[in-house]
Amino acid sequence: MASSPVNGANGTNGTNGIQNKLLEQVIRTPGRMPSPQPTHLSVPGSGHATPRVLPQEGSGYVAPKFEGKEKQMEAVMDGVEDKGFIPPDFVESETTWFYNELGIDDNYFATETVEAIVSHIHSLYAAKVAAYARDDKRLEIRLDKEAVDHAVYIDTSKPGVSVMNGPMYEQRIDEKYLNGSKGSNGYRVESFRSSSPLPGHQEQQLRCYFVYQCDFVNPNPGETEIDIEKIGDKRFLQKATPNTKRVYQQALEVAVERTGPVIEYFDVEGSREKRLVIAYKQGAAMGLFSALSDLYHYYGLTSSRKYVEQFSNGYTAMSVYLRPLAGASSAKHPPIEASIHQIIKEVSLLYCIPQNKFQAHFATARLSLQETIYAHCVWVFVSHFLNRLGSEYVALSQILDSDNSAHAELLSKLKRRLRAETFTADYILEIINQYPDLVHSLYLSFANTHYVQTRGEQDDFLPTLSFLRIKFDKVLTDEELDEAINKSVVNDHHQIVMSSFRIFNSCVLKTNFYTPTKVALSFRMNPIFLPPSEYPQSLYGMFLVISSEFRGFHLRFRDIARGGIRIVKSRSPEAYAINARSLFDENYNLANTQQRKNKDIPEGGSKGVVLLDYHHQDKATVAFEKYIDSILDLLLPPTSPGIKDPIVDLYGKEEILFMGPDENTADLVDWATEHARTRGAPWWKSFFTGKSPKLGGIPHDRYGMTTLSVREFVSGIYRKLNLDPSKVRKLQTGGPDGDLGSNEILLSNEKYIAIVDGSGVLVDPKGIDHDELLQLAKKRVMISQFDISKLSPEGYRVLVDENNIRLPTGELVYNGTTFRNTFHLRSSMHYDTFVPCGGRPESIDLTSANKLIVDGKSVIPYIVEGANLFITQDAKLRLEKAGCILYKDASANKGGVTSSSLEVLASLSFDDEGFIKHMCVGEDGIAPEFYNKYVKEVQKTIQNNARLEFEAIWREHQATGEPRSTLSDTLSVAITKLDEELQSTELWNNADFRKSVLSEALPNLLLEQIGLDKIMERVPENYLRAIFGSYLASRFVYGYGISASQFAFFDFMNKRMAKLKA
Repeated sequence: MASSPVNGANGTNGTNGIQNKLLEQVIRTPGRMPSPQPTHLSVPGSGHATPRVLPQEGSGYVAPKFEGKEKQMEAVMDGVEDKGFIPPDFVESETTWFYNELGIDDNYFATETVEAIVSHIHSLYAAKVAAYARDDKRLEIRLDKEAVDHAVYIDTSKPGVSVMNGPMYEQRIDEKYLNGSKGSNGYRVESFRSSSPLPGHQEQQLRCYFVYQCDFVNPNPGETEIDIEKIGDKRFLQKATPNTKRVYQQALEVAVERTGPVIEYFDVEGSREKRLVIAYKQGAAMGLFSALSDLYHYYGLTSSRKYVEQFSNGYTAMSVYLRPLAGASSAKHPPIEASIHQIIKEVSLLYCIPQNKFQAHFATARLSLQETIYAHCVWVFVSHFLNRLGSEYVALSQILDSDNSAHAELLSKLKRRLRAETFTADYILEIINQYPDLVHSLYLSFANTHYVQTRGEQDDFLPTLSFLRIKFDKVLTDEELDEAINKSVVNDHHQIVMSSFRIFNSCVLKTNFYTPTKVALSFRMNPIFLPPSEYPQSLYGMFLVISSEFRGFHLRFRDIARGGIRIVKSRSPEAYAINARSLFDENYNLANTQQRKNKDIPEGGSKGVVLLDYHHQDKATVAFEKYIDSILDLLLPPTSPGIKDPIVDLYGKEEILFMGPDENTADLVDWATEHARTRGAPWWKSFFTGKSPKLGGIPHDRYGMTTLSVREFVSGIYRKLNLDPSKVRKLQTGGPDGDLGSNEILLSNEKYIAIVDGSGVLVDPKGIDHDELLQLAKKRVMISQFDISKLSPEGYRVLVDENNIRLPTGELVYNGTTFRNTFHLRSSMHYDTFVPCGGRPESIDLTSANKLIVDGKSVIPYIVEGANLFITQDAKLRLEKAGCILYKDASANKGGVTSSSLEVLASLSFDDEGFIKHMCVGEDGIAPEFYNKYVKEVQKTIQNNARLEFEAIWREHQATGEPRSTLSDTLSVAITKLDEELQSTELWNNADFRKSVLSEALPNLLLEQIGLDKIMERVPENYLRAIFGSYLASRFVYGYGISASQFAFFDFMNKRMAKLKA
């Protein structure tokens, strides 16, 4: 299906000549219209023909008749009369009105006691009386009752209007009942609008809400159960008509196969009423119930009935019966036949961010939903990239001496303060809120670029609502936008913030913002806006992903790049604020580290970091799934019209991302692999590494891949210095429960003095019992399970939740968490080797590094940084200057990336059949013979590459005296730079030489099993070029040194050519 951006240039009215009565009707309607959205009749849903028509009778719910209703009504009248509050002449009329005019079904009367109903009638009557005391004579009826298993809310409601003050019952229902509904613990909602207006108040009606705790037929169904007769609530099954059950059944069957929501609508026979049905996974859209009201109110619709149903298999279904406003109010809105399509499209936006930061502007119709969610996304973008340092900082950094530790420490502190205090997220939000008109104009510019009008005679188009805003509101040029901003803002800060919208617009290369079904908003950004003074290494690609549960980035330094995806959690609002401020920088530094450690492999460095919102710390799985699916929206061509439509692609080239596990995602990569396969990604086998062996993965932890390279560097130090490992005293952060920590314990034979992990600190100056440590490492449990009877009298353990603990030395530990967090900085402890295998980035910075230096000498002689970014670069240099032999993360822990790269290579080299046969462990748990042999070859490659780099850095340090931390980076830059140059030379075009290099670079087992020609046929050429370049470059630099001359390279190439001729 062809597509193109809409820019108003296609025809006189943007309709491509399509005749449509609804189009003509809406063009004549002068009222408020939405900003561009794709609007056609191929509705994103279960794929059934649409629109479908439901019979007026039996289209929804039929409450079981309450046989005792008349008798109860008499008892209620008696109760009302006995109270004496309502005049006797009004008792019957008020009671009859309550029973018959408010649209309340029999279920309520069967549930409530006579006393409760009497109380509710009194409350309603009291509100009427109170209205007479008001100057505006406005009638406000508000009633709420919350019991253990049900709740009732009744409120005065003007149809089609969102109320921004008052009791906010819908938000309360979301927060108290619906957001927390999960599995067998759920709440269902029924809501009705009174059929007639309140007496004397023609614009006011009553809206009633009834909340019931679910009583499921089967509270604990099997994982694959989707039969609503088994997973439904008993009250729902009793009331729902066969038609409703059929509608929900079909929606659920599709929902369980999809990451995002199923959105359907139905015509109700004999009326203009429409029934909107949404089905989605529980907990995936917090606040959707109340936000949905704002959406249909914006388009001049009101609801007569609303239902929220929970199912015990973990899904929610929502039904809303929509109708146009009565009388003159409907004249300024499009007809319901047109607006229902717009609502369908926008529900997917609402699902991504049900409650955005600019919701008030939307609820009051000041801005459209698209405009507020666009503003929300730009607010996130600006809050990460506006806290920049400015030209003054750059000038100061050039004046000061970065080699001077005092100057470096000053700059480090200044950078943190400037970033934290210049533009806070709240300050940015406050500024944007003041300029809704600018947001409107800036959004139009964004929409004009990225909105796609799908083309095709098979679609019955309703392009009206999508084009009207562009038609009636001029899209400003960049110069006009700049002028509008400068005229509107009140000061420089406001100008900087609002101008950042233009930067955002200009840097979005593609987005799923207009994709009909999506689960999070994703943007492929051009990273050109990043200042080189702060980010000296240029990024190749950037993805920004935003949802209500999280925000995240994916950064890469090359087209072909790989790296892990980590999820960051926050234990407090303060921790979240800190994590949010450092999110992008941490992601950039992790990807940069990956780039440096990937020197031996074809892929460059990349990394993805997902930060959970503070209120969604339990949503790691939901966040990961949304993050992956929304990025896939931008990587895969659309194949399902109405579900995944074409997008505007300003990048213009195919992109493939290679990902892997990291913090809090190790258990989720199998899902990502299967999901990529389900969505039709041809590269699904290589999309994620670290997957389970049944999917062809090589688990790093099971085979100790990362630890093998760390051990090569530790062992290398001992070998060079002739040290006996069994007598070396060792400190390790990251305990026996972690991947790196457990394998470090299993593979090492040093004398452990202290181990720090998530549970606390374990210390024994005489040496921690090694056999007990091995048991913990094999079980993957924390030191909290260490048998402390095996400690010497000088040994101790302090757990994070312990306080006021007296150590054997007499020292008093006041707080176990603080003790754990700072233990690695205690200079009073005596170790020979420190191997960080876990811990947060920057656990040792320039300031804290000084605590490890006494009398100008490092108290720890040898450090091998197993954990990524554990020590800042300036701290590493300070420690090395004080005599520490230190090997940094980019060199030491590259074993995992080597394993992942060879896993990717195998998946690209095999076809699907061969991959399953040779690389996938069967259901019986038995690995193919090839798989076992391949794992061993991977392990040998890791050890060999680590040994080559260790020797190269050691040799270079001996020759030049340069710090090893600097040499590690210099080595990486030398290899990657030469790698890129070699890929673009004529050497690749020499077929014999190309094959000679690849036959050395590729694993022997793959060559034997598949053959070089088949591999070259199946593996993408840009990937093969990367293998070719990285292998030649690394072998030259490792063999001839970092600063080898051109003559050395000439000699290197002569030897290779001679070998080829021989």
